[in-house]
Order: sequence, then structure tokens, then C-alpha cells
Amino acid sequence: MLFERIESKGLAHYSYIIGDGNQAVVIDPRRDCEIYLEKAARENCQISHIMETHRNEDYVIGSVELADHTGAEIWHADGQLDYHYGKPANDGQVWKIGRFRMQAISTPGHTPGSMSYLLYDPDNVPWIVFTGDTLFAGDIGRVDLPGLDIMKEMAGLLYSSLFDKLMKMDDGVLVYPGHGPGSVCGTAIAGRMWTTIGIERRYNPKLQYKDKSEFVAKIAKELERPPYFRQMEKLNIEGAPILGNLPLLRPLSPKSFAEKAKESIILDTRLEVGFGGAHIPNAISIWTKGVPSFAGWFLPYDKPILLVNETDNAEETVRNLIRLGYDNLAGYLAGEMHSWHTAGLDSEKTKMVTVQELCHQLDSREDIWILDVRGEEEVKNAQIPNTHNIHIAQIPEKMNQIPKEKSVYIFCGSGLRSMVVASLLQRQGWENVTVVLGGLAGWNSITCSLIRKN
Repeated sequence: MLFERIESKGLAHYSYIIGDGNQAVVIDPRRDCEIYLEKAARENCQISHIMETHRNEDYVIGSVELADHTGAEIWHADGQLDYHYGKPANDGQVWKIGRFRMQAISTPGHTPGSMSYLLYDPDNVPWIVFTGDTLFAGDIGRVDLPGLDIMKEMAGLLYSSLFDKLMKMDDGVLVYPGHGPGSVCGTAIAGRMWTTIGIERRYNPKLQYKDKSEFVAKIAKELERPPYFRQMEKLNIEGAPILGNLPLLRPLSPKSFAEKAKESIILDTRLEVGFGGAHIPNAISIWTKGVPSFAGWFLPYDKPILLVNETDNAEETVRNLIRLGYDNLAGYLAGEMHSWHTAGLDSEKTKMVTVQELCHQLDSREDIWILDVRGEEEVKNAQIPNTHNIHIAQIPEKMNQIPKEKSVYIFCGSGLRSMVVASLLQRQGWENVTVVLGGLAGWNSITCSLIRKN
């Protein structure tokens, strides 16, 4: 038997491949799909079915790509939408996978037509339920994405899906969701790698509300919506263009790079210290591991993207951009910043201080304006008084709240997110910004003492 979970880090996306008797099915595949082909071939399995749990919002689903490689049938959820590919899965529909069978269960709420898939073992015992974004470990799917006008209706549907269907299953049924902790599709997904119906019934905070009215009142909340979600929703209805293979980026000489940069967005994926020391003017800083989390917030889809990497191998960045639908990748700077400098081309830098230096300056002067770009929960757990908190995702829409005439010190707890924000501000004309390197462990200001949550 073949059974594996495939994790796409950064997006915290889980997909699954299940095979038996030379036949395999893939649930919610990612777009760079060669991993499923390799695993199926290793077990002498042919991928015959591709199942989607819902119309995804946070990544380009790889169903069309994988079907192009395998000839597999695609079965999608949200059948009321005008899909350009595949067939709609129906509530109660059953598929055979070798000795196993899989049954579709309508579980609307996160989207109007979300589906879960219940896998029965060879003895016809309910074994695993693939819940997509309906039920996570320690959390449930958000209900605001289909529209704020129907948010309460969606919360009511989710309540019924959870309590009238999933929670009716035996405690021992394994729960395999579509995401792990860090996904924007949930607010507090737990870190446990494996869970069951019984564990969620007992320990999931969102399943402890006393009745439907309380559940709806607590769950029907508008959450942050990354701007790239709209592009994902579009691509996941139309079907993303076929890649064939992962694109290989063309190395560009400094001169060619500079010429293309006139009409492109420059994404610099080096760490914050390297970017701060020297970078190409107007580049956006998003370190390599941060690309899946932040590219969709700050990179447009209507311009080519040029890369500056720590090495000439940009595969990880390319994979993450492709998963977000950024197909117009115009090349990367060959030789990194060293070649740029030796070509005599202009560069910029971003001022940096350690957290200890900032604390010293706070204790000796009063004209420092601190921008804290951490999230709400981070700020609650460790608050710095007299700072200005704007979450990194809200920076584009709240730039007018950040003064240009003052010294702005940007703080995030490490410096990585701070450098992202600094690069965005510098592109818009802020000249006096400083990134604070280091985290809360070094905070020791007398005038601005850290308040930790007990």
C-alpha cells in the first residue's frame, strides 16, 4: 500500500497520495506535481483519480497539471461554480482504490460546496477522513471568504457539517486536513501532526460551543484576506496553465538584469543582513523561507519578476512562486550582488541596528518612532509600550500612518519581516528607516520596558 502526506512548507499545505493494487488517488495536489509521479511510480501505481476538497484560495491547485501527466480523472468540490475542467463530486459518491473505497461527504461551510472524503479499509471500516479546510487539528475553516453578506449562513452550514456529519463518526477515525499550523485558512491550527475525530471532539476549542447560535456568533468573523486570493480563486476555476516541468530561470548579466528591471519587479530573497548591506534600488526584500507567506501580499501579477538569490540555484523560490501563480519569471542575477558591484552599477542600503542599540537610544533620546509589524497575538504576548503596531500585511494600506519626517525604527522580533517592510517603504520614498535586528530576548530598555503576558 502507498500512503503519504506531502507538505508544502510555508503555505502549510497538505496533500495526500493513497495507492493500492496498482491504482492511486491524489487529494488536493500542488502544482509542482512531480513528487506524486515519483511516489506512484516507485510503488508501481497509476494515478487514476484526483480529488479536490474545495475551491482553494491560498495556492494554485495542481489538478490540471497532474491530470496532464497521468490522464487521471479530476473530481472537484463546489460543483455550483463554473469549472473549466474536471467533474463535480456528488455527496455519497464512491470510488474504488484497490482494496479500499473512498466516499464523498458534503461538508459545506468554508466554501458552499466543500467536500470531505472518507476512506474505508479492506474490512469496510471507516479509517481516515480527509477534511480539506472544514476541520483542522485544533481549529476549523474560516467562513468569511465566500462573502461577508453570507458569512453567518456559511457558519451555520459549517456547524451542521461538523456536528451532524464529522462528529458523528467514531472517535478512532483519523483526521487528515488540508493545512497545518501557519496557514491563513485557519486562525489557530494546532501543531499536532496527527489527530482523530475523538481528539478533536474533546480538545478542539472551536467544537466546544454549547449550541449553533453561539458557534455562529463566535465563528462568523472577517479575517485578513491576502490580495492574491482573488488570483488563486480565478486560476482554480479556469485551471492554471500547464507547466510541463518546473521552469528553469535564465541567468542574466548585470547589464541585462538592469535593462529588464525597468519594467519588472525585483525580488531579493537574501537574508535581512545581506539585503540591508547592499541591494539593487527598488528591490523588494522577502527572504527565501518567507516567500510563500509574503509574496502574495506584496508582489503584483501584472509585471515580470526578477530574482536576486543567495546562490544561483533559485529552485525553492521558483517552486513557491509557481504555487502562488507567479508564472512570469524573467530570470535571475548571475553572480549575485558581487557581479552587480563589479559591473559598477548603483546599489542602496538599509540602516540596521541591534535591539540592544535601539534600547540604548530609547533611553537617551525621545524622537524615535518605532513601527512594530508583528501580529496581534505576538503583541499581546509581549508588548512594547509607546510603539505603533501595524501588522506587516496591513502596511500597503496604512503607509499614510507612518511619518516620513521622523526616524522610523522597524521592529518584528527578528529583523526578517522588518526588512520586508523597510524595502516597501524605501520604494515609496521613505529615506530615514532603520531595521532592528534581533528579537525580544535582547530587549532591555528602561524607558520602554517590555510587558510580557504571564
